[in-house]
Formats: sequence, structure tokens, C-alpha cells
Amino acid sequence: MNAIYGTWPWYISGFLIALVMFMLIYFGKSFGMSSNLRTLCTIGGAGKFSDFFRFDWKTQRWNLMVVLGAMIGGFIAYNYLSDGSGVNLNPETVAELQAINIEAPDGKLAPESLFTLEDPKMIALLLVGGLLIGFGTRYAGGCTSGHAISGLSNLQLPSLIAVIGFFIGGLVMSWILLPHIF
Repeated sequence: MNAIYGTWPWYISGFLIALVMFMLIYFGKSFGMSSNLRTLCTIGGAGKFSDFFRFDWKTQRWNLMVVLGAMIGGFIAYNYLSDGSGVNLNPETVAELQAINIEAPDGKLAPESLFTLEDPKMIALLLVGGLLIGFGTRYAGGCTSGHAISGLSNLQLPSLIAVIGFFIGGLVMSWILLPHIF
């Protein structure tokens, strides 16, 4: 089956996210992807080693279905509902990437050179970044999707503070640290 659409407009995705949020609020649930990592670790037996993983994971089965739905939905959207052209970056962004020796992603979400496992510097960057994201997610009590989508929808001040912190961290990384790394 050939794809019939280009990339999805923001207003369709935004409407669908809002619809999901209204349903979650109606059913008294809160959304977040990082909580699924805790659930999966609990299912895998991590409760034997840490009290943090000792909880009734069966109460979070619905959230595991959200992850499964996101994976299936992403597969369907990419393979059947897009033309395969990918993401088109602003030419100024491409020029700024090239100025710090990062190639244009050419329709992909990120340049391949950022995720090569042949360069020890990139391996270290990915490991440190992953640890910082994991620590930050735990320290903030949730991830970007949980705070930015669910927390802000529920008008939670801690989520607003977390989202502001996420944006500041992203700006510092992309404008200050990344040019010095490359």
C-alpha cells in the first residue's frame, strides 16, 4: 500500500493528543512514558533489589497499552500514512549544524553521526546523556511527555517548573555545550 499523506499537520496530532488527555482525565489517569520503565523493571523482578520497584504493577497495565499503542501507531503512521519524505529542517538549522561539523539529517529525526557507536566520544556522550536523562526523569518525578502533556493539562505547578527546566537544559545543550563537543 502506498502512503497517501506527507508529514502530519500539527493540528491533527495536537487534536489527537488533546483527545487522549481528556480521556485520561475523565478516567482519573495520568500519562507518562517513563513510568513504564519502572513497571517493566518491576515485572522483571527489580523489586527484589529496591523498594522503589515494589508496587502492584498490574494497576499500570493500561499505561503499558499506551506504549504498545504508540509503537503500533508510529509504525502505521510511518509506513502507511506518510510519503516517506521525513522531517524537513529549516535551511538555517542545517547550516548551523554544518557549522559545528554535523551533517544534515536528510529527512531523518537526527543526523546519523550523532548515534554512531564507532566513535568513543559519541559513546561517552550517549552514556552520559542517558544517565542524566534517567536521573532527571526520576528527580523531576516524570519525563517530558508526562509533565508537558499530562501535568500541564492538569495545571500542575511542578510540571510547569519541570517543563521550563527541560527547555533550559535543551537550550544550554544545543547552544552552549554541543558546539564545544564537536
